[in-house]
Amino acid sequence: MKNIPFYSEGLKFSCKRCSSCCRHDSGFVFISENDLENLISALKINKKNVIDTYCRWVTDWKGDEVLSLKEKFNKDCILWDNGCLVYKKRPAQCITFPFWESILSSSKAWETAASSCPGMNEGKLHNKIIIEENIELRSSQPIINKNREKSLNSRYTGRSL
Repeated sequence: MKNIPFYSEGLKFSCKRCSSCCRHDSGFVFISENDLENLISALKINKKNVIDTYCRWVTDWKGDEVLSLKEKFNKDCILWDNGCLVYKKRPAQCITFPFWESILSSSKAWETAASSCPGMNEGKLHNKIIIEENIELRSSQPIINKNREKSLNSRYTGRSL
């Protein structure tokens, strides 16, 4: 028998624009190629400047070096300044919050996340299909991996990053 997820009847979420998911807590906002292109477009600067100014290489759960947004000294997202500087072109990880696999792994994980997000368990009911579309959006956009990026760059240009 197939395991039925706790969210099979849907989950309520309506963003309150409180920015608690963007501020005051350390974390990673992983960046895909699509996210990087959107940041280049929104910030109107080149790839190197976006990476140098707004990103950092971090070690993920598999031990790979991957690209993530930087944080300010107070743990706010580098792109937060009384609101998101790139809201219409924000990364997929931000768009899909709180419908992340880690948060959807159990009702306990959902409730733990909801304790710091006033929009969770409130407002619009999102059905299982919409929730799983959010999961798919993130998984369909692989995070930029430094080793893979070096390999691709050297293959096409003869140089590494």
